[in-house]
Amino acid sequence: MNYLIDTHILIWFIEGNEKLSKQAQAFIANPANDIYISQASLWEITIKISIGKLSLSISLSELELFLSDNHFQILDTRFRHYEILQNLPFHHQDPFDRMIIAQAKVEDYIIITNDERFKLYDVKLA
Repeated sequence: MNYLIDTHILIWFIEGNEKLSKQAQAFIANPANDIYISQASLWEITIKISIGKLSLSISLSELELFLSDNHFQILDTRFRHYEILQNLPFHHQDPFDRMIIAQAKVEDYIIITNDERFKLYDVKLA
């Protein structure tokens, strides 16, 4: 299965946060699953670190190795993602989450998130 993980899920995974459900951990750990990280999540993490709203236990340069070591794949943005994004209803105002939703719709990926607002969109959720 193909999963696209929301930014907070990635952060919780990095930090070993107990908020990350056992089910999400199982999806991520299953070698039969392909786990994707949106470039939007990497932008969001970088911005939040730079303005002091987020601190990680690893540096950004270590994050690249961490993602590779854990077999995460980076999902690049494509014009089709932007086409879907421009027509998404504004149930959710966060631009990073909106891009994740658009990418999941285009790629037909399942989103791993705890954000209840994602349920307002026609996307598959785990």
